[in-house]
Amino acid sequence: MAALNYKHLRYFWMVAKTGSIARAAQQLHLTPQSISGQLTDFEATLGVKLLRRAGRNLELTDAGRRILSYAEEIFTIGDELLDALHEQSSQRTLPFRVGLADSVSKSVAYQLVEPALGLPEPVRLVCREGRLAALLAELAIHRLDMIIADRPMPTSLNVRGYSHLLGESGQTVFGAKRLISSLPGDFPALLDNAPFLLPGEDAVIRPKLLQWFEAHNLRPRIIGEFDDSALMKAFGKAGAGFFVAPTAIVESVCEQYKVEAIGRIDSVVEQIYAITTERRITHPAIVAISKVAQQDIFSPGKHP
Repeated sequence: MAALNYKHLRYFWMVAKTGSIARAAQQLHLTPQSISGQLTDFEATLGVKLLRRAGRNLELTDAGRRILSYAEEIFTIGDELLDALHEQSSQRTLPFRVGLADSVSKSVAYQLVEPALGLPEPVRLVCREGRLAALLAELAIHRLDMIIADRPMPTSLNVRGYSHLLGESGQTVFGAKRLISSLPGDFPALLDNAPFLLPGEDAVIRPKLLQWFEAHNLRPRIIGEFDDSALMKAFGKAGAGFFVAPTAIVESVCEQYKVEAIGRIDSVVEQIYAITTERRITHPAIVAISKVAQQDIFSPGKHP
């Protein structure tokens, strides 16, 4: 079976649209004889008659009308393809798909990811949030470029990936001003029997925090447990209870949630990892994130 000659198809399409070989020749900047010869070859290849004389004009045969409908669709799609390529070349963006483990502070995640938007090449950021296991499944099939998590990738999972330590931070306890003023004593004693908002079971720091309470003979009243750190802080802002967040972001937490820092727990350390499919980081956005993590957010001298 002969292959379709798209040049012949375009000549036929133009003749059908203009109604005559002469007008089609003007549009295509060819001679009428050239167009006529090409149409004859096209009809011979297809084995059907596409046009017939109707007075001084040409009209489509039944086969011609059927082929014209396909030609319209083919050339419309071709024009859409060219428009899409033109738009892509004029507005080229670098896709960057990030998975955020729900146990990671949203303030930390924002400060880490935000520099990626300042790259010389425009970045189209896509953020997905969820439990680490689900995010790793997305990473495995390359639907994510990176995951930000509070633990390295579990060795028990059959997923090809590498964990890159971005930094670590102790914890600071925060509370609304009216809650602090309503309780006697100093930190950490004032936490005993005080309302407290606890990170969810998936958070790495949760057992460490409970051990710290036990070691200091403190028994706060746990009034809520939260997988979503931002929701926990929102309740803390409303005065529902004290909560912890990384010391590395103490200023932004106080400013955003209108709370006060009452004390630090340096022994409860939270580590933040970037999990990628790359052994060596090369993605420009991930390079920028790693740089800001080490030089700014988790810099050892930032919170002495």
